[in-house]
Amino acid sequence: QVQLQESGPGLVKPSQTLSLTCTVSGESITTSYYSWSWIRQPPGKGLEWVGSIVYVGQTYYSPSLKSRTSISRDTSKNQFSLQLTSVTPEDTAVYYCLGGPYDDWGQGTQVTVSS
Repeated sequence: QVQLQESGPGLVKPSQTLSLTCTVSGESITTSYYSWSWIRQPPGKGLEWVGSIVYVGQTYYSPSLKSRTSISRDTSKNQFSLQLTSVTPEDTAVYYCLGGPYDDWGQGTQVTVSS
């Protein structure tokens, strides 16, 4: 069974960088042909795909967030991370990581952008 756990600050100031890490257990993030993603849900809104990293390390980003988004990985720790720069209150959301053979989800982490 694949388990994913998000970690990172719950409060970020406007204009700063949001940084989250997803720790994966039960499956290697380099296993062919799986992808690993970040999705967010702003309050009162639907789910929004942020971006993905696939098993070879290639990344894909939402066009609307691409200029501010970076996804990376640490294969030695079986982790992948999200960085979102120049955040505004509109980036306030519950952030989820997901992936693996059955697209398992983490429990989500609330990130609030506020001064």
